[in-house]
Amino acid sequence: MFSSIAPLARLNPFYAPHFQLVQDGVRKRAEPAEAPTARRGLAAASAAEEYSCAYGSGRFFMLCGLGGIISCGTTHTALVPLDLVKCRMQVDPQKYKSIFNGFSVTVKEDGVRGLAKGWAPTFIGYSMQGLCKFGFYEVFKILYGNMLGEENAYLWRTSLYLAASASAEFFADIALAPMEAAKVRIQTQPGYANTLRQAVPKMFGEEGIWAFYKGVAPLWMRQIPYTMMKFACFERTVEALYKYVVPKPRSECTKAEQLVVTFIAGYIAGVFCAIVSHPADSVVSVLNKEKGSSASQVLMRLGFKGVWKGLFARIIMIGTLTALQWFIYDSVKVYFRLPRPPPPEMPESLKKKLGLTE
Repeated sequence: MFSSIAPLARLNPFYAPHFQLVQDGVRKRAEPAEAPTARRGLAAASAAEEYSCAYGSGRFFMLCGLGGIISCGTTHTALVPLDLVKCRMQVDPQKYKSIFNGFSVTVKEDGVRGLAKGWAPTFIGYSMQGLCKFGFYEVFKILYGNMLGEENAYLWRTSLYLAASASAEFFADIALAPMEAAKVRIQTQPGYANTLRQAVPKMFGEEGIWAFYKGVAPLWMRQIPYTMMKFACFERTVEALYKYVVPKPRSECTKAEQLVVTFIAGYIAGVFCAIVSHPADSVVSVLNKEKGSSASQVLMRLGFKGVWKGLFARIIMIGTLTALQWFIYDSVKVYFRLPRPPPPEMPESLKKKLGLTE
C-alpha cells in the first residue's frame, strides 16, 4: 500500500511546491524560481537540509506511526490518575462529587498506588491507537488530497483534514477498544481486577470476545468527532498563528519556535476536542462498567445533565494531552528528520484564476 501511495505523494498539494525530489530519493527544500533576494538567501541556506526519507514513502509513514505510539502512549499513561477520577465521577457522581473530592476518596480507599490503576491497558491501548491515528492520518491526507486535486485540496482543506482524521480514527478505535474496556473495568469496579492480567481472562470468561468490543460503537461516537476536531482545529490554528500571531514566516523560525507554535495550537484544539467528545465519553465509561446495557439505554438514563459530568476534569486532561501529543509527535518528526511541510499556500494556478497575480 505504501509503495502505491509514494508516487501520489509527490503530487500532493500540501507538499509541492515547497519540496521536490532529487535523484537519490531524498527531498530537499526547493528555492522559488523568482523569489526576492532575502528569501533566496533563506532558501539557499535551507537547501543543504536533507531529510531522512521522502515524503509519503513507507519509511515516512512508519516513523509517523512510531511518533503516534510515543505521543499517545506516554501522555495517556502519564494522565492515568486524572483519567481514573474522571471515569469514577462519570459512573458514580454521588460518591465522587468533584475532581478534588475524587482524588481524596481514591487515595483514602486505595492509597496513592490506587491512582495508577489501569496504567497497563492505557499504555498498550493508546499506543496502538496512536499508531493508527497519526500514521493513517498522513496516509489518508495524501490519498484524499490527490483525489481532490491541487486547487480543490487547498480550497477544501478543512474538509480534507476532517475526512482524513475520521478515516484514521475508525481503525484506531478498533485497535483501542479491547484495552479501553479492560481499563474502565479496572478503574470503576472495585474488587473486579487490579491488573490487566487479572481483568482480561475474567472478562473473556464472563462475556467472551464481545466484552472487548461492545464499546467500539460508543468509542467511534466519542473518538471520531474528537479526532476530527483535534486534527482540523490544529491544522487551521497553526495556519492562523503563523499568519496573524507569529511575527516572522515559519521558514525563519527555529525548530524550537516551531514546536512552541505546535504546543499552543495543540492546546487550543484540545479544549474543543474535550467539549465535542465528552457526552460519548460518559456513555463509554458507564457502558464498560455495566453488563447487558446498550449505548442508547445508558444515554437515556444519564440524560442531558448527566453526560456532562466530569467535563472540567476532561478539559484539563484533554487540553494538556492534545498539546503534549502534538508537541511530542512533531518532535519525533524533527528528531528523525522527516519532511514537515509548512501550512498550505494557494496554488499559483488558483491565484491566476482569481486574478491575484499579474
